[in-house]
This record gives sequence, C-alpha cells and structure tokens, in this order.
Amino acid sequence: MHRRRQLLAACVLTATLTSPVVVAQPPELIFLNGHIVTVDEPFSIAQAFAVRGEQITAVGSDDDVLLLKADSTRVIDLRGSTVLPGLIDSHTHPTGASMYEFDHPVPEMDTISDVLNYIRRRAELLDDGDWIVVQQVFITRLRDQRFPTRKELDLVAPRNPVLFRTGPDAAVNSLALEISGIGDDFEITDGEPGYLERDPKTGQLTGILRSCTRLIKTGATGKSPTDDDRTLRLKQLLTAYNAVGITSISDRNAGDAAIAIYQRLLNSGELSCRVFLYYAVNAQQPIEEIQKQIAQAASHPLHDRNERLWLRGVKIFLDGGMLTGSAYMRRPWGVSDIYSITDPDYRGLLYVEPEKLRQIAHAALSHELQMTAHSVGDGAVDALIDAYDHVNQTLPVAELRPCITHCNFMSAEAIDRMAALGIVADLQPAWLYLDGATLTKQFGLERMQYFQPYRSLFDAGVSVGGGSDHMQKIGSLRSVNPYDPWLGLWTVLTRLPRRMDNPLHSEQVISRQEALRLYTVNNAFLTFEEDRKGSLEPGKLADFIIVDRDVLTCSVDELRDTKVLETWLGGRRVYGAEESDPQP
Repeated sequence: MHRRRQLLAACVLTATLTSPVVVAQPPELIFLNGHIVTVDEPFSIAQAFAVRGEQITAVGSDDDVLLLKADSTRVIDLRGSTVLPGLIDSHTHPTGASMYEFDHPVPEMDTISDVLNYIRRRAELLDDGDWIVVQQVFITRLRDQRFPTRKELDLVAPRNPVLFRTGPDAAVNSLALEISGIGDDFEITDGEPGYLERDPKTGQLTGILRSCTRLIKTGATGKSPTDDDRTLRLKQLLTAYNAVGITSISDRNAGDAAIAIYQRLLNSGELSCRVFLYYAVNAQQPIEEIQKQIAQAASHPLHDRNERLWLRGVKIFLDGGMLTGSAYMRRPWGVSDIYSITDPDYRGLLYVEPEKLRQIAHAALSHELQMTAHSVGDGAVDALIDAYDHVNQTLPVAELRPCITHCNFMSAEAIDRMAALGIVADLQPAWLYLDGATLTKQFGLERMQYFQPYRSLFDAGVSVGGGSDHMQKIGSLRSVNPYDPWLGLWTVLTRLPRRMDNPLHSEQVISRQEALRLYTVNNAFLTFEEDRKGSLEPGKLADFIIVDRDVLTCSVDELRDTKVLETWLGGRRVYGAEESDPQP
C-alpha cells in the first residue's frame, strides 16, 4: 500500500511539471521548507524537491514531495532558504588561472607606480638575468591608462629582462629586446600578425609590441610545477568556484596538457565542476594542419558525451582585444593617447582571412564540434557571422549552435543575423563594470549603444550566456577578470560602470529573471546540456546552491553581496558545512 502511495504521488507531482518522470524508487534526499527558484520555463517557485542518485526526481510542495519519503530517505529542512540551480560560467581558463600565483603572490596593481614598484621588488629578489613577467595587468584598468615606458622599465630593472604583457600586446625593457634579438632595424618576417611601435621622430623602438608578444624569448620565470602541483591547484580553484555557486564551467582554450589535468581529476572523482571543453586551435597554422587537429579532437574519447568532462568545442582567435586597442572594428578606433593609436584610419587587427575562416568553421561544425572564435570588435563579429552564413548554405548550422566569444561590440544587423542563423553568444558582464568608462571615453556614447546589448539579444531570441574569462588568481573578486557571478548579475541589472555616475545605455538592462537565466539555462543551452542542467526540474541533474537571501526580491545592491551557503553537484555537497538536519 505504501509503495502504491509513493508511485501515485510521484505521478501526480510530475504530471504538473514539464518533465513527466515517474519515480520507480524512493528518493535518497528530500529538501523541504525552502524557496526553490526552479528557473524552469514559467519560472516556477516551489517549496521542496527530491533527489535520488545524481538527479532530481520531484519538485513541488512540501506535502506532495513528502509523500515520496521512505524510511531510508534523509530529509533536510531548508528553513526558508532560497535554492537556485547551480550557476554556470561560460568562459574560464582554470588551468592557467590556478597557476598564476604558484611561484609567489601577485599584488593588485592600480597605477603605473604599483607596476614599477612590483617590478623593482622582484628585481631585488632575483638574480641578474632572471626574467620578470607581469601578465594581464591591462593598461585601460590602470588609473594612468598607459603602458610603462621602456625607460621606466630599464630604470627599475636594469639587469633583468622585463615583459609587461596585457594579452596580445606588451611593453618590454631594453634587455628583453636585446635577448630576443630585436633591434631598431628589426622586421617581422614570420607572416603572423602584429607590429613594433617606434618613436615617430627617431624611429627607435618604444618597447611596445602590438599583437606580437610571441617575439619575446622569455626564459624561466619561477619555480617549475609538477603534474601533481598543477592537479592540486586546479582542484583548489574548482573548489573556489563552488564557493560562489558555480557548478559548471566552459574552458574556452584547452590544450592537450590541460585536458590531461582534468582527466586526472575526473578519474580520481575530484572534479567538483562539470567542464565543457573548447579545444585550442592556432588559426595561424596551415589549414591542413588545422583540419587535422579538428579531426583529432573529434576522435578523442571525451568527444562522446560525458556529464562531467565533455570535449565538444573548438576555439580560435579572430581579432585582438578591447583592453589593448586591437579589437577589429567596423569603424576606425580614432586617435588615442590611451591606446597609443596615431593612425586615424586604424580599425584594429583581424587575424584570419575570410576563406580560411570559412574552412575552419566548416571543419569544426561538420565534426560536431561547436565552433567559436574570440571576436571582440563589431568588425570581427561581422566576419564570423559571414563565415557561419557561408557554411549554412551547405551545412545547416542552427542545431550545431555556432558561437561567438566575447562579441562586446555588436550592431542591430549582427543581432538579427545571429537570431536567423541560430548563433549563440558568450559575453562577460564584469567587463562592462570594469571597462565601460574607459571605452565610453574612447568611442563616445553613441558607439557604445550596442556594447554588451543584453536587452537587444534577449528580445531577438539570441541565446546568450554569462561568463568571466577568468585567467588569473584564485579569489572571485581579486582576479583581474573576476569570476564572481553575483557581480555579473548586478552588472547586467544596473549597467553602471565603475568611475561613472550614470548607467551605460540603461535601455539594455534586462530583468532579474533574465539575468538568472544568463548564468543557468542559457549557459546550459550554449553547451547542448539544457536537457540535463540549468534548472531544477524532475529528470535533471541535482546541481543546486543554497544562498543567504531571496535573490528575486532583495535590492539590486544586496544581490551583488549574495553569499552561497552550500553548493551541491549531482546530489553531493561540494561546498558548505555538513549539518545534522532534523527529521520531520
């Protein structure tokens, strides 16, 4: 009789939901007396849910879900706490970020003086000739908004080569140029992008390299990590992701070495985030080599669907960056002291010519690998859409979900074309907060109308996900690209950049429900996993978080300070203290 009652209750429960799952066995866990924000299609709010194994078996009222309880079921009283689906970050670089401070802690740098003081202290500690490398301290985020000069770097580190690298661009001192064999008469001959800045009066190198940091021959910059070191550090970072509510990530530039580290954590049962991998491909290689690498990625064992670790994407770099003045724009950047731009017709740098881009996109998509490319400027976005459109003429792309990574600068036309082709987008909201003021100063308010245009993307039906592009340090707000999703949520709801008094195009603000979808179901759709995660529904994975406030009704500023109390992955707690929960 009790068994029939359980089955009948399960049928009644699930019949009211979108996923008609019949519970054949009683749940192992029941969570009740909560505020369950399901993020399902109607954005339902429930009181309770049940879990068996790794998945949710029922969602509903306390009374209904308790009908499923068996003697073996553990009941956890949420005491009114808010529960959300586990958050998803669409863009991370964990294997590199976790090792950023392996050798020594790196302080926050807010000014050129901070940068020079750090380099001076490193020079005092190191032997003569040892390299000093400063990574990803973007000049547009420094209050001075410029590179350190060659002379300044020579002064603070006369006996150590220095590389101040901001991504594809860099500033170096004289010793770094000398060691790398770069003199005033040096010319780039490797056929790859970039140029060396020269003093317009003397023709001498300024020490600033644009999109050609590869020319600098750096040596060892600290102690060498073992495979065990790398594995441990990655495990620590994934735990830090769990602490802010992240249960799934996409690694958007994973090479073979990175995949091997993830594989070790998977094999040991220590992978506390689900990971979707985009295989790193150098688009500057011959097309035959690129096609070979894509085929190899498609034949990798992890290309078969795996809910913990799935190799399902390919990533290339199509243009430069907005933080370094090299993103490829529809219109010229404009002469700029901040970005050291003197050519009024300069539009940035595009790294892949159209025919080759079409071939890469076709090779990836035809192998059921989601194609994406780093495409920051609106000119690069147009170029990538053109490539996908060309592929679509012979290979329909909508179900393959081709992606554009970053797409910070867009246009109404680009958004319409993306919607028509089924192109998805991966954006980083915190960049609006960190860089909106500098970019508005550079481009003017009119050109910023379609900078991270979330409202326009949602209205057009483009599936857009939120990410961080986390590349450095462990710590959600101390990283140069912070991975705290609550900052991202606050940003898309306010569009208020730091150091600005007013929102940046407030017409692009989205609702609170849409903001939550940005980090849950939308990101699940980006990785072909919307049937298994992103919302709390029967039949989906039991990835969820318990937070300290009602994120739907608290003030927007309070939302930014949300604290995660517990994080669960596949029905197992991966963050938060174990408690003794009373049985009702």
